Formats: sequence, structure tokens, C-alpha cells
Amino acid sequence: MLEPIYNYYNNYDEDGRLTSKHGLVEYLTTMRYIERYLTPEARILEIGAGTGRYSHALAQKGYFVDAVELVPHNIEIFNSKTIPSERVSIQQGDARDLSSFADNAYDITLLLGPMYHLFTLDDKKQAISEALRVTKPNGVAFVAYCMSDTSIMVSGFRQGIFSITEFIKNGFINPETFETRSTSELIFELVRKEQIDSLMYEFPVSRLHFVATDLYTNHMRDVVDVMDDETFTLYLQYHFAICERPDMIGLTHHSLDIFRKER
Repeated sequence: MLEPIYNYYNNYDEDGRLTSKHGLVEYLTTMRYIERYLTPEARILEIGAGTGRYSHALAQKGYFVDAVELVPHNIEIFNSKTIPSERVSIQQGDARDLSSFADNAYDITLLLGPMYHLFTLDDKKQAISEALRVTKPNGVAFVAYCMSDTSIMVSGFRQGIFSITEFIKNGFINPETFETRSTSELIFELVRKEQIDSLMYEFPVSRLHFVATDLYTNHMRDVVDVMDDETFTLYLQYHFAICERPDMIGLTHHSLDIFRKER
């Protein structure tokens, strides 16, 4: 089950994904919301830390950060980017089993990648349950998802990275509703907001924000990447102003569900 994910990240520039202008929209939006809930001496756990873009940024701001990452290749890059002044640690682990971490230990818990690669409802519930277990009461959790409709529009219809006709034939896209189904061989799990709402219904949380972290950016990445700095700054201002609008959420490629643990 894990081999396709290992192979994908062993051959993908995850470290560079958030450095282009279109990638920065997702990164800056996510950091903007994390920073709203940081408190002095906050302890942070990042589950699925990748190569450490968020963990290192937060550690360099002076926060205590523990990180968990599934893919050894990503951990190597994470460690290569650690500087002596950072209060950061990383270990290999799976979002579904955080047994090496204590209950109610973290003020902020970040789950910014694992939900992209969990394909059953039980696995998704287990990852959310574990993230909440290690979060302090009244702590805040951030969970990222890949949304299905932008992938259909951009990767399917626009770029032809996959054949929508073949995906329908193979049962990965419903021909009537265009809801998606995935497997580990396809690497990414794609969802709609109503599926996220249904997943979160049973958990003792209160939602603070549901954010379209890159919104329309992925549809026009070629335009965004060549913007001059003044135009890009204006684009970010516009994006920040509309990224929580319910009528815009379905256009995003990545989303961020932010909620407070109630008990």
C-alpha cells in the first residue's frame, strides 16, 4: 500500500513545491492562519511534515516543534535543513498511530499532508482521532485536503494528465455526480467539502475556519508565476479577502479545515 507513495515522493520535488509564486499562495495562506492561533511558548506537532517547510519556519520563529513524517526520503531532506538554533525534532511515523506521543500535549496540531493519502473512512477517522488525542483541550488543529473538482477540471479536462473517460470506466469517477474514488496506486485521495463535513461530524470540535488555501490559483498558475511583485501582492490581498467565501470553496485545489478541540 505504501510503495506507490514512497516512489512518488522519492521522485518529486516536495521541497520546492511551495516556492513558486503559485505554491507560495498555499504556503502564505496556511501560515497566515497558523499565526492567528500561536501563543507564546506554544508546542506544535506537525504530522506528515514532508521536507519541513512549515516545521522549520515555525521553529525559526522560536516555537517548540515536533514532526512526524512517513517517507524516509523526506526525512533526510528535513534533517539537512535543520539549523542548530531550531527547537525541532522529527521521527518516522504514520498519522494513524501516534502512540509515541502523549495525550493532550500540543497547543497546535498540523495535519497538512496525510489526508491526501488515506483512502478509507476508517483510516481518515483514525488519523483525525489521533491528531485530536495529542492536542490539548481548546487547542487548534489544522487539516489539509485535496479537493476533487479542481483536479477534474485542471488535471483532467484542461491538462489531460488523466483520462476522465477512463476514470469513469474504471470506477474512479461517478458518471452522474462526478464524485471521485481513489486508491494508493493513484497516490491522491480527492474529496468534496460535504465529505469533510460528514467525516468531522462525530468529533468533539468546533470549526473555526474552512479555507480555500490556493483557491483559483491552480487554474491560472502560468499567469500567477509571471506576475511582478506588485501584482502578486495585490493578488494575495484579493485571495485572502475571498478564501473563506462559501461560494468559492469548491474551486480550490487544496483546502484547510481549522477547528478547536472542545474537550
